[in-house]
Order: sequence, then structure tokens, then C-alpha cells
Amino acid sequence: MEGDNCSFPPDLSDDHSQRGSVASSATLSRAQDVLVYLFGESAIHLSVEGLGSVSVQELGHSVREALHIPESTQDPFAFWLCSPLLELQLKPRHQPYKLCRQWQDLLYRFTEASEDDISQDEPYIQYRRNVFYPKSKELQIEDDTVLRLLYEEARSNVLSGRYPCDPEHWVGLGALSLALEEGAGLDSQQATAKIREKKLSSFVPAHVAMGSGGFFSTLRGKSSRQGELEQKLSEEYRKISASTGTSAEPQQLLHQYLSMCHILPYYGCAFFCGEIDKPVQGILQRGKRKAVSVGICLDGVYVMDVKEKHVLLGLRFSELSWDHSYPEEEGDSHILWLEFDGEEDGTPVNKLLKIYSKQAELMSGFIEFCVELKSASEGGAAAEMGGEAGVSQEHAGQEASTRNGRGGRRGMLQRQSSVVCSRIHSLNTISYVDNGKEIKRLKPKRAASFFARQAPAPTYSAVQTESLEQG
Repeated sequence: MEGDNCSFPPDLSDDHSQRGSVASSATLSRAQDVLVYLFGESAIHLSVEGLGSVSVQELGHSVREALHIPESTQDPFAFWLCSPLLELQLKPRHQPYKLCRQWQDLLYRFTEASEDDISQDEPYIQYRRNVFYPKSKELQIEDDTVLRLLYEEARSNVLSGRYPCDPEHWVGLGALSLALEEGAGLDSQQATAKIREKKLSSFVPAHVAMGSGGFFSTLRGKSSRQGELEQKLSEEYRKISASTGTSAEPQQLLHQYLSMCHILPYYGCAFFCGEIDKPVQGILQRGKRKAVSVGICLDGVYVMDVKEKHVLLGLRFSELSWDHSYPEEEGDSHILWLEFDGEEDGTPVNKLLKIYSKQAELMSGFIEFCVELKSASEGGAAAEMGGEAGVSQEHAGQEASTRNGRGGRRGMLQRQSSVVCSRIHSLNTISYVDNGKEIKRLKPKRAASFFARQAPAPTYSAVQTESLEQG
């Protein structure tokens, strides 16, 4: 993919580290051991010559050779530099070793971590999904190793709660995991025994397996709750066995797992850390903030509650404008501003959500690149396929609208309890209008947008606030 992987800050990604020389050329010219981590608690052990100058593109050849996957399948994956404090997708031209030497500079710039945490943090290289790879192409992949890598990453994100799921989703995904690991030929007793043997946390999100606590949870008892979860997984597993047959091919199950993940609008996102203002509920609760995770992908932006594991705001690029601002005084925060349509007492208004984060600059640049990339890809597809592409894009857009709870047929994810629906009512936003007459000119072209950065006007469709408020 030409020009992808823009998530790394350009002025810190050149060959010269701000922390000085990386090492002597004599030392780095010899073969060095390198571990490239994968999801699923595994890693590839490589011996690399000239480590100090080896690029991501060169390292990719070695990884694919070790995994026995063809060069033609390189697009779904990218190299990431990761730690508990920061995750960055690298460009093909980047040199991982030199960037590791700049890691502390990056942490000071893009995180709120303390000096002690920064000094002890060490990045690792991970081979994982490319944020800019369209999910529609995943189901065209037939290589089992590639599909397994995508599956392990998706599964990890579901179990960790990074991908919030409704019960019907995590039960279905957990049952598919059981079928992939043990085959689809177990009877009910065998399935339940395997679930107990491997523990619930191997099949359902950690916060679900542990329980939310509280009076009713304590009253029912931990064993009773676990028994219910085991029964649900076992029942769903039997449905899979009945539909696929007891000798289902792994590729079929892998495609089915990824297809179910594609229902989640934030599948494949790059995630950033931030905070938003809590709604004011009294004089004593002013100024408090809530930790959020901001997911950005080719489809849009999703703000999620880190603690509650649900979506607070989900917007396609055609539904928002954005910008970021730098601190004006000491103690101020970097801010990513998201603007979208809303309603106040029956009056259409524009709402502003402030996301406080030192990664605001990264997020703003990421959104801009995704908008440009999506516009270019849609334009190219339309030129190549003509009206057929337009029909398929419209159909995909309708499906996405249904999933996000905006327009179209109202599906089961419309209910307020769904983790996928936006929760506009729980956000502390700024609402504004120019005046009572000019507000109508904000739709549909956003001519009076607060920000200059927005998706191209022809693709804009106004947010249906009624369905949003229900989420």
C-alpha cells in the first residue's frame, strides 16, 4: 500500500536519534538476535546482520520467510513498536533499532508517564495487523497461517476488552475459539469439560469471566455465574457443530470468526489514550475526567469508556469535523476536538467533544490520512467498476449505519444496553450555533463548521441524532 503507516511522527522518525549514537558500526555489522513478537504468546527468533541499519521492509522478508507465508500476503500486516505506554505502527522505511533508541523521547512527547516509568519502559517489535488494510479483503485470504495470525490478534483484543462486545457476540466468538482449538466434534459434556480445563478467560472477555461484582453477583455466587457462562458457550458450540458439521475446516471457522468481528465497527483500529470531561453533576464534581480509548480506522473514530467497556461516541468520517490544539500555557493539555451534529431542546446544534491527550497530534494526523486514503480508494474503485462499485459501497454504508445505530433498519444493536451504540447523553460536550437563522446552513455541507478539517463535502451525511440519543 503506497504511502501508508503514517502513525509515526515524522520529525522523530529520521535516522538521527536525539539521544545520540545508536552503537558502533562494527558491533551492529555482526549478526544480532532479534525477537519479533506475534499475538498468541509466540515470537519469531531471527538472526539479523547489520541490525543498526536494517529497515522494516527488509525485516518483513525475514519474518514472512520464517512463517512460510508468501510475499503476496504482506499487505495485511505491519510492524509495530509497542510497550505498555505507547503503540506505533512503523513505515516500511523505518529502522526499528534506531527508533528503539528514541523511545524515551517519544514517551516524553506522547504520554503522561512519569520519569521512573519512562526510564524503565522497553519497547518490543510486534508483527500484527496493518491498520490501513481494508477488512473486506480479509475474507478473500485463503492462507491458513495468515488467517490464524489475524484470528489471534482479534481474539486477544476481544478477550482483553479492547473490542467491546455484546453478550451474543462474545459467546459466539468464544464458541468459535473452542471449535478452532478442539475441533467441532465434541459432545456437550466434552465441550463443557474443555471449557473448564482451559478456564473461561480463554473464551470470554476478562471482565466478563471475573464478573462485575456487586450485591446480586455475590448473592448468586461465583460458581453459579460461571456455570451459566459455561452453559451458554456449550450451547453456542453445539449450534456451530450443527451448522458446519463435525469435520469443519479450520479456514471456514477462521473466516467465520473474522466475519463476526467485522460487525464491530472498531475492528482493526489503532488505539490511543485520552481523557474526557465527566458530565457536571454538582459543584463538588466539576473538573473530573474519565479515561477513554480512542480507536481510529478507515471507517471512522470511536471513543470508548476504558472502565465500562462500551462506546461513548462513534462517528464515520462523513459525520465529523476535527482539529487539535496545543497547550497555550503551562499546565494546559493537548486537545483533540471532535465536532458533530446534535440537538439541544429540539434545536439542531453542533456539538464539540474535547479529548485531552498528548497523543492529540498523532490522532489528528491519523484521521486526516485515513480520510484521504479512504477517499482515494473509493474514487479508484468507482472509476474501475463504475456503478457496480457505487451500489456495493452504498450497501456497505447501509450495513455500517445499521451496526452503528444510525439510519436504516433498526437492529438488535439499537438498544441502549448495547456496548456498540453511542451514548451522547453521557458526554460532557460544548454545543454551539451561529444564530437561530444560520443553523440551517450547517446541513448538509457544514459550510459554517467550527473547523477546517473535515471529510470531503460530497460524502457528508448528517448525523441522525434521534437514533444516536437512543444509544
